[in-house]
Amino acid sequence: APRRARGEGQWALGHREPLNPNERIKKDDDPLNVRHRIENIYAHRGFAAIDPQDLRGRFRWWGLYTQRKAGIDGGRTAVLEPHELEDEFFMLRVRVDGGQLDLAQLRTIAEISREFARDTADITDRQNIQYHWIRVEDMPEIWRRLESVGLQTTEACGDCPRIVLGSPVAGVAEAELIDPTSAIDEIVRRYVGDKQFSNLPRKFKSSISWLVDTPYQANDIAFLGVDHPEHGPGFDVWVGGGLSTNPMLAQRLGVWVPLAEVPDVWAGVVGIFRDYGYRRLRHRARLKFLVADWGVTKFREVLEKEYLGRTLLDGPAPELPEKPIDHIGVHAQRDGRNYVGAAPVVGRVSGTQLAQLADVVEAHGSGRVRLTPYQKLLVLDVPSERTESLIAGLREIGLEARPSTWRRGTMACTGIEYCKLAIVETKARGEELVARLEQQLRDVDADISIHINGCPNACARTQVADIGLKGQLVTGPDGRQVEGFQVHLGGGLGMTEGRTAGFGRKLRGLKTTAEELPEYVERLTRRYLAGRTEGEAFANWVIRVDEEELR
Repeated sequence: APRRARGEGQWALGHREPLNPNERIKKDDDPLNVRHRIENIYAHRGFAAIDPQDLRGRFRWWGLYTQRKAGIDGGRTAVLEPHELEDEFFMLRVRVDGGQLDLAQLRTIAEISREFARDTADITDRQNIQYHWIRVEDMPEIWRRLESVGLQTTEACGDCPRIVLGSPVAGVAEAELIDPTSAIDEIVRRYVGDKQFSNLPRKFKSSISWLVDTPYQANDIAFLGVDHPEHGPGFDVWVGGGLSTNPMLAQRLGVWVPLAEVPDVWAGVVGIFRDYGYRRLRHRARLKFLVADWGVTKFREVLEKEYLGRTLLDGPAPELPEKPIDHIGVHAQRDGRNYVGAAPVVGRVSGTQLAQLADVVEAHGSGRVRLTPYQKLLVLDVPSERTESLIAGLREIGLEARPSTWRRGTMACTGIEYCKLAIVETKARGEELVARLEQQLRDVDADISIHINGCPNACARTQVADIGLKGQLVTGPDGRQVEGFQVHLGGGLGMTEGRTAGFGRKLRGLKTTAEELPEYVERLTRRYLAGRTEGEAFANWVIRVDEEELR
């Protein structure tokens, strides 16, 4: 008899056994239930009392990961057991859906950072705020303070719907025809913390924006603004994006969705992932694998017939801008005021700095700050006569509204300082790299993005940067293993007219030690500046030139 193909763990097809360890943890107890234990047991008894399945599994649904124990080098990351790697402190992510913060929220984030997180508060490329050094004993009070101003950590991590990315200028941008904030708010209100979606095969990432200013092709689902010739403004839908070790770009479903229907379509796609997603093998449990296997035609058909009960309208592809949109600098709002975008270095800020930011913002007549998916921040509602004063005030606290190419275009993940998966240092390396390049090549008239990642998981979107750096151990000049990076060149998303999305070029053996990194990037940039044709982007130059030019 022919051998029956092994199931992929798809619930809708009746494949519920065998369970991998992650699936068993979720089956034994819904991870959302762990908050009760944190507040009523672990916060009183301390770290030693935490059940291992809660500690390394369910805690994530409330934004908590154990952080890396200090002094453990990258060569031991894949060798040590979890309990050997982890410290008795936590990283905590705060959801800032759509990147929107008012001053009360900003001051609360700063206060928690200084009181409970040793002044840490990084801006992530998912528009989260990320703390370190958090103790389980302090979580009830942290939640109380966050929730008192409308913030939460619910499902900031885990196999569930993560933060919904949004345009940092939603509601104020001159070019925006629809503000999608209401759809983001409705999704969060209806579904975040709802047990119908608290057990997905793996994480689920979303983006909803009228403008092309979020990395939409790197998300499980993305809604991008489009003006239909008959039905008017609405949203184009993309599914199946994700990077990590098997990168794939999201694909267009070819449908047009009005604003009011965005939450229902979003929920339908999440439902497909929950019911048909692959659960047997953890490394194949992202939506991108299902979309790749089914194709968008079947995916749309299942969405319409099984989850929405109606046919979606066909829609046109979105129009892309001529230049990338990152919102840095001074820009006019639709109401005549301005927003000002400023850059920290590689997203590293502190509670003290954020408290100072709140003071500067308030002193200039604004009450709103936005975070971007590129580790930057914006101040909204600034009168024209006060923009220069604001820019000076931001500069005094280490935030630059007129940054160099290098500060503007460089991102870095958490790295070995706190992350248990990391192999190399990233934040400090990024700061050193920016400082060196600003000294040697400050006035470069080119846009070059540099994304630094501490491991292969691509939290900093390594594969879609002009220069993507994947952390690993490499052989140094003396033959010893040292921190270094595999280099990806010329990657990018379809963020501008005429730009084809693609992953960075990996040349055989193209690696650099961390110590040699600044020299390598400087050498590569000088070759690009000397050899580019008029108007030629870095990514196009990378494709055109001989490999030796890139080494």
